[in-house]
Amino acid sequence: MAQEKSLPDHYDNPLGTCFEDMKYPYPTAFLNLHVEGQDVRMCFMDIQPPKNPNGRTVLLLHGKNFWGAYWNDTIKFLTDRGFRVVVPDQIGFGKSSKPDLHYSFDFMAENTAGLLDLLQIPKAVVVGHSMGGMLGIRFARLYPGRTEALVLEDPIGLEDYRLVVPPAPLEALYQQELNATLQEYRRYVQGYFVHYPPEKAEVYVEPRLRVTLSGDFPRWARVAALTDLMIYEQPVCYEFAEIKVPTLLIVGQEDHTAVGKDRAPIDLRRNLGNVAELAKKAATQIPGAKLVEIPGVGHIPHLEAPDQFHQALEDFLQHK
Repeated sequence: MAQEKSLPDHYDNPLGTCFEDMKYPYPTAFLNLHVEGQDVRMCFMDIQPPKNPNGRTVLLLHGKNFWGAYWNDTIKFLTDRGFRVVVPDQIGFGKSSKPDLHYSFDFMAENTAGLLDLLQIPKAVVVGHSMGGMLGIRFARLYPGRTEALVLEDPIGLEDYRLVVPPAPLEALYQQELNATLQEYRRYVQGYFVHYPPEKAEVYVEPRLRVTLSGDFPRWARVAALTDLMIYEQPVCYEFAEIKVPTLLIVGQEDHTAVGKDRAPIDLRRNLGNVAELAKKAATQIPGAKLVEIPGVGHIPHLEAPDQFHQALEDFLQHK
């Protein structure tokens, strides 16, 4: 990733591919796993309410280009209301190991269930953002008895990208991750938002630059490519009717996120990622689902419109 002139000095500090030097808002721990002959570690935060616990747990699942720490304000909102909150970094993301293996939503769901086992949590409210929404759908389908309710915040995968986007070989995706410039990635992240201040969005740009300075960056880039391929090749939109738990969709009306949109034919590209319309359709296919749309907001309501997001979440948790 090419660097810009006049960047802050700390941008020159390499960041390990497991974000070793990055501070998280709460203490972290690890779940040890053995996968495809490899010993790996799954990082997580487990935050207890400061007072008046209500006996319920919320599991927060991050998106593709994010990690558990971006749930900071949502964690505080929930724990202040008595919820225990568990926030994993999935294998391949954040502070977790970056192994070269076959990534799948089944794999991630199994690991997440294993984390609940470790923490002796029989059931949780599952909240998934973006890619985490795809994982949440798969988790709720595979583990309905462990899913108290499901909340999908601007989930990707509400459509089957394979129907419009031509496939890309893993090597091409890998080279794209290796060669992305800082300017390109900054535009990409800022495109998630409508009115979010650029200086706040930069918090999610800086780590992407600094990790390119790590000696293990090629492994990081390969894992990023592998998880891109996972999202493209493993749609969950055909599973909506199989969801048997109370479900809420919360979406920003200005979200137009779609995986591989730049590879789609120009005349079809405009039809990809119409998240507000896709969410309306999904809400009719998921039995009993409710939909909350937030106007003037993009892909990450819990950052761009936290008050509205948290109010919708609280209302659902109180009355589901």
